[in-house]
Amino acid sequence: MAPSYADINVGDEPIRLETDPISRTTLALYCGASGDHNPMHIDIDYAKAAGEKDVFAHGMLVMAYLGRSVTSWVPQTALRSFNTRFTAITRIGEKIICTGKVVEKKEVDGEKRVKVELLATNEKGESKAAGEAVVALS
Repeated sequence: MAPSYADINVGDEPIRLETDPISRTTLALYCGASGDHNPMHIDIDYAKAAGEKDVFAHGMLVMAYLGRSVTSWVPQTALRSFNTRFTAITRIGEKIICTGKVVEKKEVDGEKRVKVELLATNEKGESKAAGEAVVALS
């Protein structure tokens, strides 16, 4: 059940999602589901030829984790906006930890909305993506 607008306060941190470590299987499954077969994410020889030590996660996979963290808190129908910017490469073996902090409450056209700052980090606290979501609450 979605939280009530009255029960949410600026400064609350209602969102937290921790993933399993990113694996080659994770990347292969995401590749198949998304249709993004960029060799930087699946072909170690290609990645090494481009100067990387190994393949790395799709930025959109990390964005998907951020989206899932929001829709684990409120229903998808409550989402009014969602944006993300990528801040660093996510490597094989890293866990992604998504958090969200309420930074604003307001009414728009009679609808009660909450803005949440989002952050995806690895287990060392290194930022991988950041963004925000706006959700409607009753």
